[in-house]
Amino acid sequence: MPIAREHRWLYPIDWRELSAFIRFTRARGRCEHCRRPHGRDVLHLGEGSWWDEDTARWRDGRGRALRGLAAPAELARRTPGLAGIGAPAALQVTRVVLASAHLNHDPGDNRPRNLAALCQRCHMRHDASEHRRRRWLNAFRTRAMGDLFA
Repeated sequence: MPIAREHRWLYPIDWRELSAFIRFTRARGRCEHCRRPHGRDVLHLGEGSWWDEDTARWRDGRGRALRGLAAPAELARRTPGLAGIGAPAALQVTRVVLASAHLNHDPGDNRPRNLAALCQRCHMRHDASEHRRRRWLNAFRTRAMGDLFA
């Protein structure tokens, strides 16, 4: 994820190298929460389940193998009119991009145990509470400035 301009000064000079080490050396190019592979298009059901081509099985949002779901090609054969498309309408395709996330939301804390390689979905889920807090704080400041000058 791009670094906000106002937060750039909190990151160390070697952030690119540190981030690359976390994403590709330690995590081996996979999300550390759900195991999605970096740089690939992944079939998913929208609620977190995704098709792992390497092991030919469905995985849940935490990377654990799921049972009982047919392969995407089998789902396409079962759904009339979609055999030519190759995937049923319920399947979505997303390109996975890994980013290094600060687990405690402090961009100044760059210890390896505070950093995790996360895909977009896991990163947004991890940061959801922090995003809500910041939205509330920005709205509060805006109302306060309006009260001050109105």
